[in-house]
Amino acid sequence: MKSLRALYLTNRLFTVIGIIAFVFIFGFLFSSVLFIAKILFYTLLVLFIADVTLLYSSVSGVKARRFVADKLSNGDFNEIRVYIENHYPFNIGVNLIDEVPFQFQRRDLNYHIELKPNQKKTVKYQVRPVKRGEYSFGLINIFCKTTLGLVSRRYKLGTASMVPVYPSFIQMRKYELLAISNKLTEFGIKKIRRIGHNMEFDQIKEYVTGDDFRTINWKATARKATLMVNSYQDEKSQQIYSVIDKGRIMQMPFAEMTLLDYAINAALAISNIAIKKDDKAGLITFQHKLGTLIPASRRNKQMHIIQEALYNQKTAFKETDFSNLFANIQHKLSQRSLLLLFTNFESAISMRRQLPYLHRLAKNHLVVLVFFENTELTELLQSKPNDVRGIYHKTIAEKLAFEKKLMVHELVANGIHAVLTPPDQLTINTINKYLELKARGLI
Repeated sequence: MKSLRALYLTNRLFTVIGIIAFVFIFGFLFSSVLFIAKILFYTLLVLFIADVTLLYSSVSGVKARRFVADKLSNGDFNEIRVYIENHYPFNIGVNLIDEVPFQFQRRDLNYHIELKPNQKKTVKYQVRPVKRGEYSFGLINIFCKTTLGLVSRRYKLGTASMVPVYPSFIQMRKYELLAISNKLTEFGIKKIRRIGHNMEFDQIKEYVTGDDFRTINWKATARKATLMVNSYQDEKSQQIYSVIDKGRIMQMPFAEMTLLDYAINAALAISNIAIKKDDKAGLITFQHKLGTLIPASRRNKQMHIIQEALYNQKTAFKETDFSNLFANIQHKLSQRSLLLLFTNFESAISMRRQLPYLHRLAKNHLVVLVFFENTELTELLQSKPNDVRGIYHKTIAEKLAFEKKLMVHELVANGIHAVLTPPDQLTINTINKYLELKARGLI
């Protein structure tokens, strides 16, 4: 009985049955046609039995396995591979349906494949998660048909598995490789000329052609009776903190992801870049109270610690308390640090409400406020209104967009660096700002 439950009748069978039934109807009018109808019916019956026998001639006529990474990257396209192998001694047609996690809402993963005896094929498809957490894959459903195609046999193969979705490590690795190969400009990262000096003493060495005369150490020169110069190197190991607002305002969606998840992905990438640039990376999250605080460090496991912390961020999307953030940073961060504060303000009034705390933070730390453009307003600004209502909507959009730009100027006037960015350009613009500040010797 269990085997019979795996047997499915195909559309081809129903089509043939319909044709034979139509012939039988004519057979009641013409006796010669009735004889043909009977022959067709018994022929179909024989073929049906033969088709079922062929499909059940092997206990495991088909094998299939799914290959998925240990973890998926949030907001990116992740490749899934399914290997399928024909163990029947004849050609078969296969319909492959993979049971993907319900979060993807995919109904199009139905692949039609033709397999020869002992032939192997690989089916590849991509999924794009838009939320961190656990994703459960089910079984692989294989529907096999012979060349006759009257019935199909269902196989449930593979094993169910749970795969976690982490912040975008694909994006992180992309920027890491570009930073190592000095090809960041290919993805919009600006190449900024270094201004001024931010140097610390390294050693005293003999003068060689090309050394700066201003670095000559006259005391060492007198002792050694040869020109000696001071050698300097860039100051390293500055503290870089990604400060992520988990409040209600960060629940706003863009391209199926929340602003919070965009900020988390950017924080992972900038932390990795900072460590590669010999700085220390740390993490702070907050909403109505302080959440996670990972002290800045360059230790080997720091990126793993930050990645795990970002993966486990949960939020009630409550009202953000900047006064609590200020009090905790003042208490727990004694060394001057670069604070990349990911938040959002939709109006100048809401920004001015928090400005006193940001201004006080900027007295002891280098604060960069990263907030978001309203991309729907941008689309509205680029449209041409057709009626009075459209003109009204566009005028309001222009007012709101202009207000965002005024907010940037007001922040700068209060000693706070600001980055106004579309969500999809968040990581690039944040890295650009970090490299700019580093080139100017501000960190």
